[in-house]
Amino acid sequence: MAWHRLRLHAGLARAALPDADVPDGPLLAPGAAPGAPAAEDWYGPFDPGVHALDLDLFGPGDIRPVWERNRLLAVPLLAMDGRAAEAEALLAAWRDANPPFRGPAWACGQEAALRGMHLALALALAGADRAPTAAMRALLDAHARRILATRAYAAAQDNNHAVSEPAGLFVLGLVLGDAAMAREGAADLARAVDRLVAPDGAFAQASPGYQRLLLDTLAVAEWFRRRHGAAAFAFADRARAATHWLHRIASPGGALPRCGPTDDSAFADFSRAGPQDARASIERAARLFCDAGAGRPEDPGCAALGLPCPASRLPDTGAWRSEGWVGARAGDLALLLRTGAPLRFRPGHADLLHLDLRHGEEALLRDGGTGAYNPPPGCGWWAEAFAGSAGHNTVEFDGEAQMPRLSRFLMGRWPRCEALPDGAALTDARGRRHERRFRLGARRLDVEDHLSGPFRSVVLRWRLAPRDWRTTGLGAACDDVALTLAADAPARIRLTQGWESPAYGVVRPAPVLELAAEAPVSRITTCLEVAP
Repeated sequence: MAWHRLRLHAGLARAALPDADVPDGPLLAPGAAPGAPAAEDWYGPFDPGVHALDLDLFGPGDIRPVWERNRLLAVPLLAMDGRAAEAEALLAAWRDANPPFRGPAWACGQEAALRGMHLALALALAGADRAPTAAMRALLDAHARRILATRAYAAAQDNNHAVSEPAGLFVLGLVLGDAAMAREGAADLARAVDRLVAPDGAFAQASPGYQRLLLDTLAVAEWFRRRHGAAAFAFADRARAATHWLHRIASPGGALPRCGPTDDSAFADFSRAGPQDARASIERAARLFCDAGAGRPEDPGCAALGLPCPASRLPDTGAWRSEGWVGARAGDLALLLRTGAPLRFRPGHADLLHLDLRHGEEALLRDGGTGAYNPPPGCGWWAEAFAGSAGHNTVEFDGEAQMPRLSRFLMGRWPRCEALPDGAALTDARGRRHERRFRLGARRLDVEDHLSGPFRSVVLRWRLAPRDWRTTGLGAACDDVALTLAADAPARIRLTQGWESPAYGVVRPAPVLELAAEAPVSRITTCLEVAP
């Protein structure tokens, strides 16, 4: 029955998107004279002639890099730099190569929303968002129609789609002067934030990278709301809490733990910080939602948007807890534990009780990352290597992931998760239980893993920073860092090669320290020390 409804919905959505033309003419402003168009590969391996809703998004290759190019961040950046002719040329070239609802650029409502907001930002930076040209109005209207065609699908995802798409509809409604569209977008956005962002700021999509995209999207929507004098959003408190959440886990240099699905989005990146540095995103959100700065008073992106730096600053936090996560900080050490408690939304990785530990800017104990959503030929093993339990700093019972994979983005038989005063615990569908407790000092981390239930064997993995590690018999050491492992039953400790993905689509070897033991092992201890 559910599959029948899905097919019916897809058919209705396709019927709502007949081929359409965007007329020629200036796009950013009436006086914008086009220069030489930039050469871009808009399609990758995907067929530009196929209707967007009929396109195979996985067979030809990975669509994520193709979508990134089609988000057109370069257009508002050129407008911000006063290079209107180049921005006009790039946008005109894109329009001519990507007629509405044909090819990969139009295959996803979220991509239409993010691109539409980039185009609206370009108009605003050119001072033309209150009177767009006829050609630009037609182009923005096509983006709005694409979002509306799969509106129910976006809401049902319980992830970034449910936020990005109504935010795009709200912004487009403001720029097009369509009050009803803006109201619908605002209402859908408020419902999504109320459902998906906890009062403590944690996002339903358990991923620091997607939390950044959430904040970037809300920040753009809020900036346009103020610019056009629209009614205040009802989610100000949750946006503020979400800003504090991301601020807590970012390194001083803006690096985020690569936990959960991570696609390296850097939406509306007017500071040109890139996907590896979230400081500008946090600064913008802090100014808009917290009436505070976040340590970047001269941030160029905030300056371009006319956001002054408040006198107050976001506070640093020692120990904290939110839905799904626990954090702690002592000296130069910062810890993040994925508790999953409560596990209300579908997990993207089998990463429950994963623990990240950062020393300054270096992640000493780290997540394996994502690899790619659709790995290259011959790299199908990436999916389980990074999304499975072996890709994280947790235990694996009997060589099985914490949850069976049902489809590309869905896992079943979720464990029962619970918070502990000094950690968290899970019980999986087979009754196997893992309790993880920790103590963090300025130069030392102690972790206790307690195991019970019907299991035959267990492997504990610690994924290490890319240093020249050496085995010590009881663990591993390198320069000023030493790890010592112990168990209450005979165990084998080895330093082996695994894999990590430091950026989307990039995979490299990584050192992994493993402890393997047979039942009846019930307690494993880990001690990490950093020398003065």
